Amino acid sequence: MDTTAKSPLKKNLPLIGLVIAAALAYWQFGSYLSFQTLSDNREALISWRDSNYLIAALTYMAIYIAVVGFSIPGGVFLTLGGGFLFGPIFGTLFTVISATIGATAIFLAAKTGLGNALQAKLDGEGRMAKMQAGLKENEISYLFIMRLVPAVPFWFANLAPAFLGVSLRAYLFTTFFGIIPGTAVYNWVGSGLGEVFAQGGTPNLGIIFEWQILGPILALSALSFIPIILKKFRKTGATA
Repeated sequence: MDTTAKSPLKKNLPLIGLVIAAALAYWQFGSYLSFQTLSDNREALISWRDSNYLIAALTYMAIYIAVVGFSIPGGVFLTLGGGFLFGPIFGTLFTVISATIGATAIFLAAKTGLGNALQAKLDGEGRMAKMQAGLKENEISYLFIMRLVPAVPFWFANLAPAFLGVSLRAYLFTTFFGIIPGTAVYNWVGSGLGEVFAQGGTPNLGIIFEWQILGPILALSALSFIPIILKKFRKTGATA
């Protein structure tokens, strides 16, 4: 009898733990991820940042990693807060690094749990198997598209690749560079929060869907399609 084989429960422990931790964290801290929290504490946050910049930056990154790693709703408020506290350049840098680490944590948890079981099923025949084969053949392009298109939820882009057997290297590369455009936009909006709060308003989160912002992002997404299209043309030419 093979005693080394893990039970389904043990195999899925990382993912189960992640779900439980996410629920507890959202129940305990979810209400703090809001514009109101930023507005009510803006002076204290700025003072803390000015007196402890390194600690403030590391604390921000640790919180962001936890929010992304546990898939806690409200990451957009943290992204805006990063721009508010650290400006559009350093805010973007801190956020991208943190989001990549957090996304990688949930990717690995999902991959070692349900991901392996689902991948084994997808290795057979059928539509999902063909989808997985297409993804593996054009990993970088598909992953970039998932990261660049604003309509794709961040949590979905974190989990789906794990379930479809994407390599960790491709995931890391496309996550880091793929989230830069959207993150930079929200950090830029966040850098102007001080003036928005002073006027008693709220920032325009729909700015990423305005054409002057969305257009360049969609153009980057279109570039990601080029390798896929070229491969299809080459296959067509080879079979002709």
